[in-house]
Amino acid sequence: MIKLVMIRHFPTEGNFHKRYIGITDESLSKEGISTLPEYRYPEVDALYSSPLTRCLETARIIYPHLVPMIYQDLHECDFGTFENKNYIELSKNPDYQNWIDSQGLLPFPGGESPMEFKMRCISAFEDIIKNSLENKYKSIALIVHGGTIMSILDKYSYPHQDYYHWQVDNGSGFCMEYEKGRLLHICGIQSSL
Repeated sequence: MIKLVMIRHFPTEGNFHKRYIGITDESLSKEGISTLPEYRYPEVDALYSSPLTRCLETARIIYPHLVPMIYQDLHECDFGTFENKNYIELSKNPDYQNWIDSQGLLPFPGGESPMEFKMRCISAFEDIIKNSLENKYKSIALIVHGGTIMSILDKYSYPHQDYYHWQVDNGSGFCMEYEKGRLLHICGIQSSL
């Protein structure tokens, strides 16, 4: 069994403006960090991270004593032509309306399909579990993106909840246990208040 925590990166400027900032490599917003509730993040043996700046900066803040192992395939979805735009800017775009009408099942124009994204995240997670078991880590943290968390929990949560059930705010996330191919005892990260 491995104790595991998945944390969504702290806010960026794009998060405040509700932009699709998948592969856009933004730094954290100073204002966003100062307004976050204080969470109690559990201590861990090992730290894994997306390669994007916002995740690496978050990792340094939460776990300054650990060096993150970077997994390229943990990065957020490539939103293609929707990248770095918000729903207001896209509202008159017929490609965006087609994507909305498909309930998010169509590929992002010029970007990834939802299935490609999910499979990439799942593959990275499986590599992380393998690495953690080989190194006998008892507890690990992943500093990643909202979509990455949703993809992994959609696949491995037990009892199962679907993709959108696992939406999480910046700086928050879930604690759980990995055992025999399942993520069990999933609960939200607690506020320190």
